[in-house]
Amino acid sequence: MSNPEISVGFEIEAGEWGDEAALEGMAHRAIDATFAQLGVVSGSSELSILFTDDASVQALNRQWRNKDKPTNVLSFPAFPVQPGDKLSPMLGDIVLAHETVLREAEEEAKPFEHHLTHLLVHGLLHLLGYDHENDEQAEHMEGLERRILESLAIPDPYG
Repeated sequence: MSNPEISVGFEIEAGEWGDEAALEGMAHRAIDATFAQLGVVSGSSELSILFTDDASVQALNRQWRNKDKPTNVLSFPAFPVQPGDKLSPMLGDIVLAHETVLREAEEEAKPFEHHLTHLLVHGLLHLLGYDHENDEQAEHMEGLERRILESLAIPDPYG
């Protein structure tokens, strides 16, 4: 069994994210676990991950979603896709806001790395066509997230 070939571009734009190599390792583990859970074993694609701050995410959220507030993660698919579609040449972008991710981890008494991994998985699932616009979609997506994180020895983020 082979794995999909995913080229990942990383950028730390702002925020106190810590060691870049550790972030990249965490992201690659999240990506690999997501594709393994979904049974994606072939194909090639690209995605980018931007580690930034609340101000940058708030500006993007305002511009693209008409919500003038920061959020933990934003996903920008390069192409419209549905769950199970063949990998497109480019998946899109995942953008994370440091202050919000840190605050949520602290409020929920979770290790920062666990929460960040969850948000990387969540963002990637959006790029792969998954959503949570209604209860059925949310239940399915959350179930995938639970199984992916369990494979990484991370407790249920919704428990």
